[in-house]
Amino acid sequence: MPRASTDNFRSLAALARFLLTAAIGVTIDLVTKSIAFAKLAPWGLEEFPGGQVRVIVRDEVAQEYRFMPHWLHFRAMANQGAVFGIGQGQRLLFLVVSALAIGFIFYLFSSSGRQRFYQFVLGLLLAGVIGNLYDRATKGYVRDMIYIFPHRLLFHTGREVFPWIFNVADSLLCVGVALIFLHSVLGIFHADVGADVDKTKAEKIEPARR
Repeated sequence: MPRASTDNFRSLAALARFLLTAAIGVTIDLVTKSIAFAKLAPWGLEEFPGGQVRVIVRDEVAQEYRFMPHWLHFRAMANQGAVFGIGQGQRLLFLVVSALAIGFIFYLFSSSGRQRFYQFVLGLLLAGVIGNLYDRATKGYVRDMIYIFPHRLLFHTGREVFPWIFNVADSLLCVGVALIFLHSVLGIFHADVGADVDKTKAEKIEPARR
């Protein structure tokens, strides 16, 4: 595992790639959440025994904005779980996990060296974690609104193709994880290619020395 260093915290360029990306991501996430709930949840939320909350719906049509009909709609939903509604009601657990995740992301940044693209991706992850952490800490739930493939059924099963409603922070987390995976795979691949090239050069030089 790469060794942590304070060098990146003294580099304005590295900090900009990491923290500026995170700041922009968090801003977009929180602004879109505020706009969506102001427009699509004008009557607020209702609370049920046990602490569950739900957006008050009085007009199904008016409270679902069809940005791209049948492809992309916006609909306000209070999510008390994690990404895509996993683990409903585990607020304290997710707060602790989010705090640990932030610490781990900063560690990855400190050990990222001069990997510029990697630092940008870490900024995306940080934005995603902070965006949803803010909601859980201040509201007790996460504000979701992005609804893709709305009401599309999976063949004749009666189930929706993609029933989950999510937000910008969730998107940043998913994109960040996917990019880190690709970055890791491509990084290993290039390292292997580089090693093979060096080995070939060494084999060519060695006979000449003899």
